[in-house]
Amino acid sequence: MKNYYSTINHVVLTFSDIKTNTDGFETILARFERPNENGFDFAEWKLPCICNVRSYGFSEDEIMEQERYLRNNAPLMWDLAREEMVTIA
Repeated sequence: MKNYYSTINHVVLTFSDIKTNTDGFETILARFERPNENGFDFAEWKLPCICNVRSYGFSEDEIMEQERYLRNNAPLMWDLAREEMVTIA
């Protein structure tokens, strides 16, 4: 993960740069993490579909909150990732 976005209630959201998948579509991988006694709870999501691809330690309610958060903030995350691409180019 490269781009930091937010920390809410000790849960950190980071997301990748824009990648192109095998079908030629742009995607971003987002990751929620929080520390626990043995390491970290995590949940990984793909955008733009906002699909949870892997998770450990978060409850169903927390996963639903994450989905809602991503739906509300995905446009800004795409904008930030695009800015990073322009800066690199």
